[in-house]
Amino acid sequence: MSKKPIVDDSPYLVPDDGSFRVDKARTAPPKSAADDDVQKDRLRDEIAKLDDLQKILFAHDHHSVLLVFQAMDAAGKDSTIRAVLSGVNPAGCQVHAFKRPSSEELDHDFLWRTACRLPERGRIGVFNRSYYEEVLAVKVHPQFLDAQGLSTGKHPKKFLKKLWGQRYASIRDHERHLAANGTVIIKFWLNVSKEEQRQRFLARLNEPEKNWKFEAADVAEREHWDDYMQAYEDALNETSRPWAPWYAIPADSKPYMRAAVADIIVRTLESMNLQYPVSSDEQLAQFAELRKRLESE
Repeated sequence: MSKKPIVDDSPYLVPDDGSFRVDKARTAPPKSAADDDVQKDRLRDEIAKLDDLQKILFAHDHHSVLLVFQAMDAAGKDSTIRAVLSGVNPAGCQVHAFKRPSSEELDHDFLWRTACRLPERGRIGVFNRSYYEEVLAVKVHPQFLDAQGLSTGKHPKKFLKKLWGQRYASIRDHERHLAANGTVIIKFWLNVSKEEQRQRFLARLNEPEKNWKFEAADVAEREHWDDYMQAYEDALNETSRPWAPWYAIPADSKPYMRAAVADIIVRTLESMNLQYPVSSDEQLAQFAELRKRLESE
């Protein structure tokens, strides 16, 4: 690649200078944005492009792509992943949703369970939640550290400040290592407003076919909204880097959000200068001979 695969003209790119502020980040599309029908048409166009690019990525076999999705509940992670990747060959895509860690996972370092699920060269890997939960949910609820065999000791504030700093550093190092070895990382924070989340929770309660999506714990987490917003702000500032950029995507409009995500993925892949393998003169001569044999049958 001639340059780092980053869409640096996106208004949603989180800068790498620590200046990102959650309270300045959009949750709704700009007033100039096209209506939902246009956004859906735009998404269909991007899906067609992504299908073509994924085929070349697979044949090229030099790079993998890792898409990381983080968001508050009901922001639309599942539906966005489903919509954006609807045209991609399933053989070239690997999706992993990370829930509460198992006892085995808790007995390893916090990056272990996701490292085991990284995409192979030629494939697009998707993390629905990720190792970032360790500096988001765990930061909001530090009691979760008990299950990891970590005790805050007599000076919890001092301990936690050091721990979060270490984890941010581990994530930066981990992502830089992956990027240096051919993994293109694109991270999306789907930024939904608290009011829009409330409306979506009510829809899950009021529509029987959506009841299965609802969990009482989701409502309880709303009480920690400000803590989560601070955790997101810290995490994005600490880990948005040219080799692993964050994009803070407005999530109150699902059609706009999906089209914006697809556009960034497509433009990132286009910047990678992917090409189908070129056959050597020897291979072309062999192909010509095999073509003659097949045509003469």
